[in-house]
Amino acid sequence: MPLEGVMPTVGERARALNQRFASHAAIDVLRGALSEPMVGRAALVSSFGTEAVVLLHMIAHLDRTTPVIFADTEMLFEETITYQEMLSERFGLTDVRRVRPERSDLLREDADGILHVFDTDACCDLRKTRPLKSALEPFDAWITGRKRFQGGARVGLEFFEAETARRIKINPLAYWRRGDVEDYMVNNRLPRHPLVTKGFSSVGCAPCTTPVAPGEDPRAGRWRGQSKDECGIHFVNGKLVRG
Repeated sequence: MPLEGVMPTVGERARALNQRFASHAAIDVLRGALSEPMVGRAALVSSFGTEAVVLLHMIAHLDRTTPVIFADTEMLFEETITYQEMLSERFGLTDVRRVRPERSDLLREDADGILHVFDTDACCDLRKTRPLKSALEPFDAWITGRKRFQGGARVGLEFFEAETARRIKINPLAYWRRGDVEDYMVNNRLPRHPLVTKGFSSVGCAPCTTPVAPGEDPRAGRWRGQSKDECGIHFVNGKLVRG
């Protein structure tokens, strides 16, 4: 325990929050993320992908003024842009921040738009990781839609994580099963991402996302054929997670 009068570290706060919210429902964790003094100022980072509508719907019911950061890599499917605009209007979200890569960085590092062909990690860093890092600077915490059932580095997720020495990462849906996501969408009659009907179970940038065949892992269509399962924006114990 921290000494009296000493500000708890991010790690100490994350552990305390996990103890407080153990066995709580996702909506309670999300409510805590938006109101707990130990969390600080939080933003939701949303890809507006195939499952993003769940947290966006919850946020709309709790506080529509919550900042929502949407990373437009400028390589997204047109369907994702359309979906983002439709959900933002439908849910009445008042602070959606569409962030893009720096123009000078694009001209210097990927003027031809083909960096993803040679180095997907560098492309993700340029188009998503750096813009999001800049957009998150004003915040003490950020909310993600990651879940344990998605596998990989996500199997040990907790509700609250110490991302860095100054920021908490919050995963309200960490303990949800795949059926929970589907049930929530059906019960609340939420609109699906347009690409779901075309076989896409997880949607990222157009050049690096393919449909998924029946029986495949839902994230098999992301960076298919590569030993990579994260875009680079996620940290575990302060370390950058890459595939």
